[in-house]
Amino acid sequence: MRTPLPAVIIACILFVGCSAESEVPGSDSATAPAEEASLAQTIFGDEITAERGGFIPEGVEYDTTNRRILIGSLTEGSVFQLHADGRVTAVVTDPDLISSVGIEVDELRDRLLVANSDRSVFEGETAGQAKLGVYDLTSGERIAMVDLAAAIETPQGETAFFANDVAIGDDGTVYVTDTRMNLIYRVGSDYTASVLHQFQDDGAGPNGIVEHPSGYLLVARGAELWKVPVTEPAAAASVTLPEEIPGQDGMVWTAGRLAIVSNSGNRVVALTSADDWMTADLAGVAPYETQATTAAVIDDDVYVVHPHFADADPPSVARVVFE
Repeated sequence: MRTPLPAVIIACILFVGCSAESEVPGSDSATAPAEEASLAQTIFGDEITAERGGFIPEGVEYDTTNRRILIGSLTEGSVFQLHADGRVTAVVTDPDLISSVGIEVDELRDRLLVANSDRSVFEGETAGQAKLGVYDLTSGERIAMVDLAAAIETPQGETAFFANDVAIGDDGTVYVTDTRMNLIYRVGSDYTASVLHQFQDDGAGPNGIVEHPSGYLLVARGAELWKVPVTEPAAAASVTLPEEIPGQDGMVWTAGRLAIVSNSGNRVVALTSADDWMTADLAGVAPYETQATTAAVIDDDVYVVHPHFADADPPSVARVVFE
């Protein structure tokens, strides 16, 4: 769920797949040289399984400053570091964090931003919540807790809230999707929240979100991808996709490509655009087996998180390969 920053767009998810092995000319052996392990593989391997389950991490990020994998928790709220050996240690422990959903590292400002929700809203037990937790990236100390829902001046009818994903603009402005309220919040440098845009159709509530340096947001809404201009959000429009991408969840940038985790299609889909994201072209697909929600970039590799919503198995973070 990384937002493009000028200095890190290339560093964010770079799709490097394994090239097909072929026979080396002039060699008696039909086996090509083994692929050299990437830096991320050397440090983290192809998959890390957590030492325990039950905390259900929906969000994953890579903290390049401290070279660590961060994961959230729908059930415990805390943000954890997932170590290469599977150990899970707390980075942020805050009693006001109910369900940490999307998490976003802002290295330029030494911040960790957390979409703070309450998963019980989907069970009809509460009205949920939509807050933004802001923490010191290294120490984990709280900087701010922004009540996003308070920015809705006149809620209509029965309301329910679920802050889902976070993106950061070049100027430090933060954007947060609210899946239940079908809208996007904007949070300024003074940590004051406002409603940027509310979708007025009957489409799926917004989920994953990234910011484009040209001044607009790309937002996942079910099987649709939307472009929302920051200065003219009323001009929001659906992007024409090359094929259906159901269950769009977390999104990240990679060297000009947009990677979307399809949580119901068990694949990560890479897209490019030649017309400023009015339409998109298919640039690659990386399949996986167990349901995943979001992705993180670790050096030159893409890793997805497998939360294990429906069973007690420990969650894992695994490298995917694009075809």
